[in-house]
Amino acid sequence: MNGTWRHLPASAREIAGAATEAVEAAKTQDSEAYEVAVARLAAAERSGLVLGAVVRLLLEETHPDGLDGDDVRQVLEQCVRAAAPWRPDVDPHVVLVLLAGALGVYDPGDDDSPPDPVALARHAPLLVADLLALTARPVDAYLSAAFAEIERTERHD
Repeated sequence: MNGTWRHLPASAREIAGAATEAVEAAKTQDSEAYEVAVARLAAAERSGLVLGAVVRLLLEETHPDGLDGDDVRQVLEQCVRAAAPWRPDVDPHVVLVLLAGALGVYDPGDDDSPPDPVALARHAPLLVADLLALTARPVDAYLSAAFAEIERTERHD
């Protein structure tokens, strides 16, 4: 467990640990470890908030000039293509919802069939792992930044 997470509540530490394990399993395409970690993520309340913040931070870093429709399509296609050989159940719609949610432009009320939290937990680490491949930083750095951002936002609300 990363030392920077010791001050976090147990629920946040669980999300951080499960997310790290899921992303590492995605990087190595370890289906068994991935399933275990994703089950932990799906059971952890607020894991979607944390992973959404991580995705947004990664998108901001990998696209410092902003994203347009072509960029979003490219990120979506890259993620799905990278995951499909070892995760044939990867759903492009779920990845798109994750991207739109991270960018703050997704409204579940506008979606005829919004993905359930388990589907989101199953796909978010795939997207994070794919975006991490474009950076030189570990997932821990983004998780720490996401927790700090969430804490800052909650204090101001």
